[in-house]
Amino acid sequence: MAVNKDPILKRCRSLQIDPSHMGIFKESKRTSQTNNFRKMSEYGLQLREKQRAKFIYGVLEKQFRNTFNKAAKKKGITGENLLIMLEERLDNVVYRMGLCSTRREGRQLVVHRHYTVNGKIVNIPSYLVKPGDVIAVKEKSQSSPKFKEIKEMEVGVPAWLSVDREKLEGKVLAEPTRDQIDTPIEEHLIVELYSK
Repeated sequence: MAVNKDPILKRCRSLQIDPSHMGIFKESKRTSQTNNFRKMSEYGLQLREKQRAKFIYGVLEKQFRNTFNKAAKKKGITGENLLIMLEERLDNVVYRMGLCSTRREGRQLVVHRHYTVNGKIVNIPSYLVKPGDVIAVKEKSQSSPKFKEIKEMEVGVPAWLSVDREKLEGKVLAEPTRDQIDTPIEEHLIVELYSK
C-alpha cells in the first residue's frame, strides 16, 4: 500500500494551505518563499488545486482519479460531487467527528480496526458512509489511553454529523452539502484539469 510521507508543514507551505485544515495547530518557523514575481499559469493553478485536495484528504493519484470518474457519472455538479465523496470517506468522517486528531491518524486507526460502522468492523479508509450510518469506537479500544485522550478533546462537529462523546460514537445525519464543507478547495479548477 502506498503511503504519503511528506512532511506536513513543508507541504502546507508549498501548497499555501493553513496547517489547521490538516488538524495540526503548529506554526512553521520558516517563512513561505513563493516566487511572487512569476505569475502562475492556468495549468499550474489547476494542478496546485488538485494537489491540495489530494494532500488534505490523504488520497494518492490513482484513487483520486477513480473518485473523480465516479463523481462525473453521478447527477449534479461534478466538482461538488467530488468534494462530497471525499468528505464521506470513513477516515475523513472519523476526523470530522473528533474521534481522532488528524486525517492521517484517522486512516491509521481505521486500518488497525478500531472503528465499527453499524456494529461491523470496517478497516477500509476509503469506505463511503451513507446517511443513517452509526460510526463507533470498538469496545475493546475505548479503554486505551489514546481514546481516553480523544474523549476529552473539544471539537466542532459539522451539521451533517452528530456525536456522543461519552459513548465515542456518531451518526451520519445527511449527505454534506457544498456549503458545509469548509476545505479551501476550488473544485472547478480540478474539473477543468481533468476535462482537458
